[in-house]
Amino acid sequence: MELQVKLEVFDGPLDLLLHLIEKNKVDIFDIPIVLITEQYLDYVRKMDTKDMDVMSEFLVMAATLVKIKSKMLLPAEEEEQEEEEDPRQELVERLLEYKMYKYASFELKDRQVDAGKVFFKEPTIPDEIKNYKDEVDYEELLSDVTLRKLQNIFDSVMQKQVDKIDPIRSEFGKIEKEEINIEDHMIFLEEYAMLHKKFSFRKVLENGSGKSYVIVTFLGILEMMKTGKFTIEQDKLFDDIIITYNPGKEQEEEQ
Repeated sequence: MELQVKLEVFDGPLDLLLHLIEKNKVDIFDIPIVLITEQYLDYVRKMDTKDMDVMSEFLVMAATLVKIKSKMLLPAEEEEQEEEEDPRQELVERLLEYKMYKYASFELKDRQVDAGKVFFKEPTIPDEIKNYKDEVDYEELLSDVTLRKLQNIFDSVMQKQVDKIDPIRSEFGKIEKEEINIEDHMIFLEEYAMLHKKFSFRKVLENGSGKSYVIVTFLGILEMMKTGKFTIEQDKLFDDIIITYNPGKEQEEEQ
């Protein structure tokens, strides 16, 4: 029983050559012509086709490979070595051109497959709407338009953008809550009073900032005045408030 070998089908001799080059992993610009010719002829011998047109194409390429092989095996004269071109050059150019068109065909085939997955909706717009044309006389519309008017329109649009900005809120930064404990602040006020004995309300406020600090300081001073530790004096309305520390006042009340 004979062993039947199924050969790959190629589009032509160039397709077969390109397959052999890729199979042997060789540089297309430096084809090992002896090896490739032997593999090519081996394939042609095993071909089983009655189509003489196809067979003749493969035989012509076989003859071309044999011719190139013989040229490369024959010794060249020293004077002609520099001027003689590589016998493989024309074949390499044909292979590169074929390879370019082959991969271009793959790209077009992929696009055809992708296009087959696209579906289009038939237009369902009523004829009354589809055929409607708004008659606009652009000359009449722009008849009284001048550069001055265009400038005014532009300035108006830009002013509207400016008006959208809140002049107060836009200047706000990050709002942080001030945490001031009144009990701790009263301890600070008493220590400050013990150190200075007599001082102004304005001077105390210089140790902090913010509305919360002012309010807590004011409440703390009122509480200390209520217990008798502080005495408050003010000569005239809107003058600075003078605070005097009375360390023994609370002790007298306790006795």
